[in-house]
Amino acid sequence: MTPQEMEARIVRYGDLQPCKTAFIDAHTPGSDQKENFTIIGGGVSESPDQHVHIAIPHGFNIGAAGQPPKCRNSLHSHRTAEVFFVLKGRWRFFWGRWGNAGEVVLEEGDIINIPTGIFRGFENIGTDYGMIMAILGGDDAGGGVIWAPQVIEDAKEHGLVLGENGKLYDTKKGQSLPEGVKPMPLLSEEELKDYPEMSPMQVIGMGVRRYWDMVALAGDRPAKVIGEKGIIRDKPGFEVDFITGSAASEEMHRHDRPSVLMPVKGHWRVTWDANDSYAAGEATLAPGDTMSVPEYLDHAALPSMTGEAALYHIVATDDPAGPTWQGQPS
Repeated sequence: MTPQEMEARIVRYGDLQPCKTAFIDAHTPGSDQKENFTIIGGGVSESPDQHVHIAIPHGFNIGAAGQPPKCRNSLHSHRTAEVFFVLKGRWRFFWGRWGNAGEVVLEEGDIINIPTGIFRGFENIGTDYGMIMAILGGDDAGGGVIWAPQVIEDAKEHGLVLGENGKLYDTKKGQSLPEGVKPMPLLSEEELKDYPEMSPMQVIGMGVRRYWDMVALAGDRPAKVIGEKGIIRDKPGFEVDFITGSAASEEMHRHDRPSVLMPVKGHWRVTWDANDSYAAGEATLAPGDTMSVPEYLDHAALPSMTGEAALYHIVATDDPAGPTWQGQPS
Protein backbone atom coordinates (compact mmCIF):
# COMPACT_ATOMS: atom_id res chain seq x y z
CA MET A 1 0.00 0.00 0.00
CA THR A 2 1.02 3.61 -0.42
CA PRO A 3 1.10 6.28 2.31
CA GLN A 4 -2.01 7.80 0.74
CA GLU A 5 -3.92 4.56 1.33
CA MET A 6 -3.05 4.76 5.03
CA GLU A 7 -5.36 7.79 5.10
CA ALA A 8 -8.24 5.31 4.83
CA ARG A 9 -7.36 4.23 8.37
CA ILE A 10 -7.69 7.79 9.66
CA VAL A 11 -11.14 9.21 10.42
CA ARG A 12 -10.96 13.00 10.54
CA TYR A 13 -13.23 14.86 12.93
CA GLY A 14 -14.56 16.97 10.08
CA ASP A 15 -15.40 13.86 8.04
CA LEU A 16 -17.46 12.09 10.70
CA GLN A 17 -20.85 11.02 9.37
CA PRO A 18 -23.58 11.21 12.03
CA CYS A 19 -26.72 9.16 12.41
CA LYS A 20 -29.68 10.91 14.05
CA THR A 21 -31.87 7.80 14.16
CA ALA A 22 -29.39 5.39 15.74
CA PHE A 23 -31.37 4.46 18.86
CA ILE A 24 -34.84 4.02 20.24
CA ASP A 25 -34.96 7.46 21.91
CA ALA A 26 -34.36 9.31 18.60
CA HIS A 27 -37.88 10.84 18.73
CA THR A 28 -38.14 11.25 22.52
CA PRO A 29 -38.13 14.94 23.57
CA GLY A 30 -34.84 15.81 25.23
CA SER A 31 -32.99 13.10 23.32
CA ASP A 32 -34.11 13.80 19.77
CA GLN A 33 -31.14 15.96 18.75
CA LYS A 34 -28.43 13.38 19.35
CA GLU A 35 -25.86 12.52 16.71
CA ASN A 36 -24.20 9.12 16.97
CA PHE A 37 -21.02 8.08 15.18
CA THR A 38 -19.62 4.61 14.53
CA ILE A 39 -15.91 5.10 13.88
CA ILE A 40 -14.36 1.63 14.25
CA GLY A 41 -16.31 -1.64 14.31
CA GLY A 42 -20.00 -2.33 13.89
CA GLY A 43 -21.06 -0.46 17.02
CA VAL A 44 -24.45 -0.94 18.65
CA SER A 45 -26.70 1.18 16.45
CA GLU A 46 -30.28 -0.03 16.02
CA SER A 47 -30.65 1.83 12.72
CA PRO A 48 -29.62 0.74 9.20
CA ASP A 49 -28.75 4.40 8.54
CA GLN A 50 -25.64 4.23 10.73
CA HIS A 51 -22.43 4.72 8.73
CA VAL A 52 -19.40 2.63 9.73
CA HIS A 53 -16.13 4.43 8.98
CA ILE A 54 -13.66 1.57 9.59
CA ALA A 55 -15.05 -1.97 9.71
CA ILE A 56 -11.74 -3.72 10.48
CA PRO A 57 -12.05 -5.80 13.70
CA HIS A 58 -9.92 -4.44 16.54
CA GLY A 59 -11.27 -6.39 19.51
CA PHE A 60 -13.22 -3.30 20.56
CA ASN A 61 -15.41 -0.61 19.00
CA ILE A 62 -14.80 3.14 18.79
CA GLY A 63 -17.76 5.50 18.57
CA ALA A 64 -18.83 8.99 19.56
CA ALA A 65 -21.87 10.98 20.59
CA GLY A 66 -22.41 14.61 19.64
CA GLN A 67 -25.14 16.55 21.39
CA PRO A 68 -26.28 20.16 21.72
CA PRO A 69 -26.75 21.66 25.20
CA LYS A 70 -29.43 20.02 27.39
CA CYS A 71 -29.64 16.97 25.12
CA ARG A 72 -29.35 13.63 26.90
CA ASN A 73 -28.82 9.96 26.10
CA SER A 74 -31.41 7.75 27.77
CA LEU A 75 -30.74 5.12 30.43
CA HIS A 76 -29.25 1.93 29.01
CA SER A 77 -26.76 -0.82 29.80
CA HIS A 78 -24.21 -2.94 27.96
CA ARG A 79 -22.85 -6.45 28.48
CA THR A 80 -19.29 -5.25 27.89
CA ALA A 81 -17.25 -2.28 29.05
CA GLU A 82 -18.17 1.26 28.00
CA VAL A 83 -15.48 3.90 28.37
CA PHE A 84 -15.92 7.59 27.51
CA PHE A 85 -13.57 10.53 27.36
CA VAL A 86 -14.77 14.07 26.86
CA LEU A 87 -13.46 15.63 23.66
CA LYS A 88 -15.47 18.81 23.82
CA GLY A 89 -17.83 20.38 26.32
CA ARG A 90 -19.07 19.63 29.82
CA TRP A 91 -21.02 16.44 30.47
CA ARG A 92 -23.09 14.95 33.28
CA PHE A 93 -23.08 11.16 33.58
CA PHE A 94 -25.78 9.58 35.70
CA TRP A 95 -26.78 6.01 36.53
CA GLY A 96 -29.25 3.70 38.27
CA ARG A 97 -32.66 2.23 37.48
CA TRP A 98 -34.18 5.72 37.32
CA GLY A 99 -30.95 7.64 36.81
CA ASN A 100 -30.82 8.94 40.37
CA ALA A 101 -28.36 6.55 42.05
CA GLY A 102 -25.49 8.96 41.37
CA GLU A 103 -23.92 11.38 38.94
CA VAL A 104 -20.61 12.97 38.04
CA VAL A 105 -19.62 15.91 35.84
CA LEU A 106 -16.71 15.48 33.44
CA GLU A 107 -14.70 18.17 31.66
CA GLU A 108 -12.58 17.99 28.50
CA GLY A 109 -10.02 15.19 28.62
CA ASP A 110 -11.58 13.43 31.63
CA ILE A 111 -12.31 9.70 31.26
CA ILE A 112 -14.89 7.37 32.80
CA ASN A 113 -14.98 3.57 32.76
CA ILE A 114 -18.64 2.77 33.45
CA PRO A 115 -19.18 -0.57 35.21
CA THR A 116 -20.98 -3.24 33.25
CA GLY A 117 -24.45 -4.21 34.39
CA ILE A 118 -25.79 -0.81 35.47
CA PHE A 119 -28.09 1.60 33.67
CA ARG A 120 -26.33 4.79 32.63
CA GLY A 121 -27.05 7.94 30.66
CA PHE A 122 -25.31 11.20 29.87
CA GLU A 123 -26.21 14.80 29.14
CA ASN A 124 -24.42 17.78 27.61
CA ILE A 125 -24.61 20.47 30.30
CA GLY A 126 -22.25 22.85 28.50
CA THR A 127 -23.15 25.93 26.49
CA ASP A 128 -22.19 24.63 23.03
CA TYR A 129 -22.28 21.45 20.96
CA GLY A 130 -20.31 18.78 22.80
CA MET A 131 -18.66 15.53 21.82
CA ILE A 132 -17.71 12.45 23.82
CA MET A 133 -15.67 9.58 22.40
CA ALA A 134 -16.54 6.01 23.34
CA ILE A 135 -14.77 2.64 23.56
CA LEU A 136 -16.98 -0.45 23.70
CA GLY A 137 -15.55 -3.86 24.55
CA GLY A 138 -15.62 -6.67 22.01
CA ASP A 139 -15.97 -6.74 18.25
CA ASP A 140 -19.74 -7.16 18.55
CA ALA A 141 -19.97 -4.66 21.45
CA GLY A 142 -21.87 -7.11 23.62
CA GLY A 143 -24.67 -7.78 21.18
CA GLY A 144 -26.50 -4.48 21.52
CA VAL A 145 -28.10 -2.11 24.01
CA ILE A 146 -30.26 -3.03 26.99
CA TRP A 147 -32.75 -0.23 27.66
CA ALA A 148 -34.41 0.67 30.94
CA PRO A 149 -38.11 -0.28 30.57
CA GLN A 150 -39.37 3.31 30.72
CA VAL A 151 -37.17 4.25 27.75
CA ILE A 152 -38.87 1.68 25.51
CA GLU A 153 -42.30 2.77 26.72
CA ASP A 154 -41.55 6.47 26.16
CA ALA A 155 -40.19 5.78 22.69
CA LYS A 156 -43.35 3.91 21.67
CA GLU A 157 -45.43 6.99 22.54
CA HIS A 158 -43.30 8.95 20.05
CA GLY A 159 -43.51 6.45 17.20
CA LEU A 160 -40.43 4.24 17.56
CA VAL A 161 -40.76 0.51 18.25
CA LEU A 162 -37.80 -1.77 18.90
CA GLY A 163 -38.16 -5.32 17.64
CA GLU A 164 -36.78 -8.33 19.46
CA ASN A 165 -34.40 -8.56 16.49
CA GLY A 166 -32.71 -5.38 17.73
CA LYS A 167 -34.00 -3.23 14.84
CA LEU A 168 -36.02 -0.02 15.01
CA TYR A 169 -39.35 0.56 13.27
CA ASP A 170 -40.72 4.09 12.85
CA THR A 171 -44.51 4.14 12.89
CA LYS A 172 -44.40 7.81 11.84
CA LYS A 173 -43.03 6.57 8.52
CA GLY A 174 -45.65 3.85 8.22
CA GLN A 175 -43.31 1.11 9.39
CA SER A 176 -44.48 -1.78 11.55
CA LEU A 177 -42.98 -4.90 13.03
CA PRO A 178 -42.49 -7.57 10.33
CA GLU A 179 -44.54 -10.71 10.56
CA GLY A 180 -43.08 -13.04 13.14
CA VAL A 181 -41.07 -10.29 14.89
CA LYS A 182 -42.25 -9.39 18.36
CA PRO A 183 -41.51 -6.15 20.24
CA MET A 184 -38.42 -6.13 22.42
CA PRO A 185 -39.71 -7.40 25.79
CA LEU A 186 -39.39 -5.13 28.80
CA LEU A 187 -37.13 -6.33 31.57
CA SER A 188 -39.16 -7.90 34.35
CA GLU A 189 -38.88 -6.84 37.98
CA GLU A 190 -36.97 -10.05 38.64
CA GLU A 191 -34.54 -9.32 35.80
CA LEU A 192 -34.09 -5.75 37.01
CA LYS A 193 -32.62 -7.11 40.24
CA ASP A 194 -29.51 -7.99 38.23
CA TYR A 195 -28.86 -4.27 37.60
CA PRO A 196 -27.34 -2.89 40.82
CA GLU A 197 -27.68 0.63 42.18
CA MET A 198 -24.04 1.57 42.59
CA SER A 199 -23.06 4.46 44.81
CA PRO A 200 -21.20 7.58 43.62
CA MET A 201 -18.17 6.43 45.61
CA GLN A 202 -18.15 3.11 43.76
CA VAL A 203 -18.55 4.51 40.26
CA ILE A 204 -16.45 7.65 40.63
CA GLY A 205 -13.78 6.07 42.79
CA MET A 206 -13.36 3.02 40.56
CA GLY A 207 -13.95 4.51 37.15
CA VAL A 208 -13.29 8.27 36.84
CA ARG A 209 -9.93 9.89 36.24
CA ARG A 210 -9.36 13.61 35.65
CA TYR A 211 -7.38 15.01 32.74
CA TRP A 212 -4.99 17.12 34.80
CA ASP A 213 -4.27 14.26 37.21
CA MET A 214 -3.33 12.08 34.24
CA VAL A 215 -1.14 14.86 32.84
CA ALA A 216 0.78 14.83 36.13
CA LEU A 217 1.11 11.04 36.05
CA ALA A 218 2.32 11.06 32.43
CA GLY A 219 5.08 13.59 32.98
CA ASP A 220 7.92 11.45 31.65
CA ARG A 221 6.28 8.20 30.53
CA PRO A 222 2.84 7.13 29.30
CA ALA A 223 0.29 6.48 32.04
CA LYS A 224 -1.71 3.26 31.82
CA VAL A 225 -5.24 4.45 32.52
CA ILE A 226 -7.19 1.20 32.12
CA GLY A 227 -5.64 -2.24 32.44
CA GLU A 228 -4.64 -4.93 34.88
CA LYS A 229 -1.94 -2.56 36.20
CA GLY A 230 -3.71 0.68 35.29
CA ILE A 231 -4.80 3.53 37.52
CA ILE A 232 -8.26 2.16 36.76
CA ARG A 233 -7.66 -1.53 37.46
CA ASP A 234 -9.91 -3.42 35.11
CA LYS A 235 -9.56 -5.99 32.33
CA PRO A 236 -12.35 -5.14 29.85
CA GLY A 237 -10.68 -6.71 26.81
CA PHE A 238 -8.59 -3.64 26.00
CA GLU A 239 -6.05 -1.29 27.57
CA VAL A 240 -6.02 2.50 27.47
CA ASP A 241 -2.83 4.56 27.82
CA PHE A 242 -2.61 8.34 28.21
CA ILE A 243 0.38 9.98 26.51
CA THR A 244 1.47 13.60 26.87
CA GLY A 245 3.94 15.49 24.74
CA SER A 246 6.62 15.15 27.40
CA ALA A 247 6.00 11.39 27.69
CA ALA A 248 6.01 10.68 23.94
CA SER A 249 8.95 8.83 22.46
CA GLU A 250 10.39 9.03 18.95
CA GLU A 251 11.37 5.36 19.21
CA MET A 252 9.47 3.20 16.75
CA HIS A 253 7.34 0.39 18.21
CA ARG A 254 4.72 -2.10 17.03
CA HIS A 255 1.82 -4.20 18.33
CA ASP A 256 0.68 -7.68 17.36
CA ARG A 257 -2.85 -6.37 16.77
CA PRO A 258 -4.36 -3.10 15.52
CA SER A 259 -4.10 -0.14 17.88
CA VAL A 260 -5.86 3.22 17.92
CA LEU A 261 -4.58 6.77 18.48
CA MET A 262 -7.07 9.45 19.59
CA PRO A 263 -5.68 12.95 20.30
CA VAL A 264 -7.50 15.00 22.89
CA LYS A 265 -5.17 18.02 22.95
CA GLY A 266 -2.68 19.41 20.45
CA HIS A 267 -1.54 18.13 17.05
CA TRP A 268 0.39 14.89 16.69
CA ARG A 269 2.68 13.73 13.88
CA VAL A 270 2.52 9.97 13.39
CA THR A 271 5.30 8.35 11.36
CA TRP A 272 5.61 4.75 10.24
CA ASP A 273 8.25 2.61 8.57
CA ALA A 274 7.75 0.52 5.49
CA ASN A 275 6.85 -3.16 5.70
CA ASP A 276 5.50 -5.75 3.27
CA SER A 277 2.07 -4.08 3.17
CA TYR A 278 2.73 -0.37 3.73
CA ALA A 279 5.16 2.18 2.39
CA ALA A 280 6.79 4.53 4.89
CA GLY A 281 4.88 7.73 5.56
CA GLU A 282 3.52 10.21 8.06
CA ALA A 283 0.25 11.92 8.99
CA THR A 284 -0.79 14.69 11.36
CA LEU A 285 -3.67 14.11 13.77
CA ALA A 286 -5.78 16.75 15.51
CA PRO A 287 -8.20 16.42 18.45
CA GLY A 288 -11.24 14.44 17.34
CA ASP A 289 -9.30 12.47 14.71
CA THR A 290 -9.05 8.69 15.12
CA MET A 291 -6.25 6.62 13.60
CA SER A 292 -6.16 2.83 13.30
CA VAL A 293 -2.56 1.63 13.23
CA PRO A 294 -2.14 -1.77 11.53
CA GLU A 295 -0.66 -4.66 13.44
CA TYR A 296 3.11 -5.21 13.13
CA LEU A 297 3.64 -1.72 11.71
CA ASP A 298 6.55 0.15 13.32
CA HIS A 299 5.34 3.62 14.21
CA ALA A 300 5.81 6.56 16.56
CA ALA A 301 3.74 9.60 17.56
CA LEU A 302 5.13 12.97 18.63
CA PRO A 303 3.58 16.44 19.05
CA SER A 304 3.98 18.41 15.84
CA MET A 305 4.35 21.74 17.66
CA THR A 306 5.10 23.08 21.12
CA GLY A 307 2.34 23.51 23.66
CA GLU A 308 -0.14 21.25 25.40
CA ALA A 309 -0.54 17.83 23.78
CA ALA A 310 -2.18 14.61 24.94
CA LEU A 311 -3.69 11.55 23.33
CA TYR A 312 -5.34 8.28 24.27
CA HIS A 313 -3.94 5.01 22.93
CA ILE A 314 -6.10 1.87 22.83
CA VAL A 315 -5.12 -1.73 22.09
CA ALA A 316 -7.01 -4.99 22.64
CA THR A 317 -5.88 -7.62 25.14
CA ASP A 318 -6.59 -11.33 25.42
CA ASP A 319 -8.99 -10.75 28.31
CA PRO A 320 -12.62 -11.59 27.50
CA ALA A 321 -14.73 -8.54 26.65
CA GLY A 322 -17.52 -9.42 29.05
CA PRO A 323 -18.68 -8.32 32.50
CA THR A 324 -15.76 -7.23 34.64
CA TRP A 325 -15.26 -7.20 38.39
CA GLN A 326 -16.53 -3.65 38.48
CA GLY A 327 -19.95 -4.89 37.42
CA GLN A 328 -20.17 -7.17 40.46
CA PRO A 329 -20.03 -4.78 43.45
CA SER A 330 -20.24 -6.17 46.93
